[in-house]
Amino acid sequence: MKKYSANRHHTLSELNITPLLDLAFVLLVIFIVTTAPAVNDLNITLPTASSRPKEAPPKVNYITVDNSGKTFLNAVEMKEDQLLQTLVEFRKQDPDLNVVVRGDNRIQYQNIIKVLDVLVSANVSKVGLATETIASK
Repeated sequence: MKKYSANRHHTLSELNITPLLDLAFVLLVIFIVTTAPAVNDLNITLPTASSRPKEAPPKVNYITVDNSGKTFLNAVEMKEDQLLQTLVEFRKQDPDLNVVVRGDNRIQYQNIIKVLDVLVSANVSKVGLATETIASK
């Protein structure tokens, strides 16, 4: 007794490649549309624009407090009132004044706070605190 009829399990003798061709043509159209055409077909001389001088990078001023508590602005030793006056003058020359505070790790924290108070009094808003990375063991 047959369980299956012969007409249900016939082999596929033809492969329909129409969807494959549709996909290939769609991809071909996408590649044609997205590639930029060459513009070198005309021989012309382009006009020149005036060169604009490059802006100098902003100068960074360093305030250093060494292990004895002395304060330096750009390697020049200063007292608090001198530091304030100098920073006010720098601020008048450059409204976008950048200052980095570097302090020795053995000084009292109060010395750094005094320097930060001077910076606030001089209206310097761009202040950074310099640190060193810890070497991994």
